[in-house]
Formats: sequence, structure tokens, C-alpha cells
Amino acid sequence: METVKIVFWSQGGNTAAMAAAVAEGVQEAGSKAEIINVSDASAADLQSMKGFALGCPAMGDEVLEESEFAPMFDECKPELPGKKVALFGSYGWGTGEWMENWEADCSASGIKLATDSVIANEMPDEEALAACKALGAALV
Repeated sequence: METVKIVFWSQGGNTAAMAAAVAEGVQEAGSKAEIINVSDASAADLQSMKGFALGCPAMGDEVLEESEFAPMFDECKPELPGKKVALFGSYGWGTGEWMENWEADCSASGIKLATDSVIANEMPDEEALAACKALGAALV
């Protein structure tokens, strides 16, 4: 049984709560989950994986976190086509445009997402947490 890695960045805890729900979904589907803060992850860690989840909240002008998360994603992006990849994150303003842009970046890079992305406005509610569990299960 391969471990599904869940790599995330969180400032206020909302995306961290979503990562925990993704891990629950992975485990309920019968696999192991490992939650990793992006500062402890590298592109090399993800290259050997068949699938994983990436979580990042909207920052600034609805962009990915720029100092740690975006550089790690850009580094591993060439290795992601053909893998099961799922995206999640939270936002506190705007419309969720950062996720649409992130999905478009994946598509332009040849990355086919394994399931619909999950976003939550602020702290994830029960519906968003259930969607995160389903996202995790889709990676198993």
C-alpha cells in the first residue's frame, strides 16, 4: 500500500484543517496518508509518488503563497504529468480565482487532475470537509 502525501501551506489553519480531512479520506479508502508542510517537502519527494494532494490558500492578489509553496510547485511541475494530483485550499476574499488559475496552470503543464479541486471560504464548513475527504479517497 503506497502512502498518499498531502503537501500544504497554511497561514491561519484553514488549509491545514482541509489537509487533515484529505488524510481522513485517504485512510477511510484504505491507504496511508502523510501530511507534510511545504517547508518540509521537496520536488524529489513527490517525483516517486503515483499521486498526492497539494493545498495552498489564496494569498495577496489571489495567488499561491509565493515564498515557499509556489517555488516548490514550479520545481515539481515538470514531473507531474501522468500522476494523480488533486488541489485544495481556502480563501478569505475574492471569488476563488486563484484556484481557477492554478488549475489552468496544471492543464497548460499537461497535468490532469484526479478529481475536482476543493475550495473553502475561510474555515472549511462540513460540506467542504466532506469534499476534502472525497478528494483524498479519489487519490487511493
